[in-house]
Amino acid sequence: MLNRVVLIGRLTKDPELRYTPSGVAVATFTLAVDRNFKNSNGERDTDFIPCVVYRQLAELCANFLSKGRLASVDGRLQVRSFEGQDGQRRWVTEVIAENVQFLSPKENGNSGNGTSGNASNVGTYGHEVSLDDDIPF
Repeated sequence: MLNRVVLIGRLTKDPELRYTPSGVAVATFTLAVDRNFKNSNGERDTDFIPCVVYRQLAELCANFLSKGRLASVDGRLQVRSFEGQDGQRRWVTEVIAENVQFLSPKENGNSGNGTSGNASNVGTYGHEVSLDDDIPF
């Protein structure tokens, strides 16, 4: 079986960072990804894809990504359901990111090491980033 998603797009707003009751960092953001074909009006449609990142990678994303920045996300697709306040079952489809690459240069004119960060294996400043199997769902 295979469940793999690779996306490149721009963030629609700054990532939202929060922590689970057990202290695990969780960041959420939405990537705007253009389709590779044009519609009947000759324009490209855009998909807005929700992404979720855990642990140190979540903190790195919250610190170094912002609205409009270009990022690559590699992960898996997850579909989950919950009961809304109105009692109706709601379904959510999201990408659980395992690797995130920061493709836009750093802001504020910083130069030198890490002008584009790669958080897939090593964070922007050399912090090891890995995912454990104890992700809370």
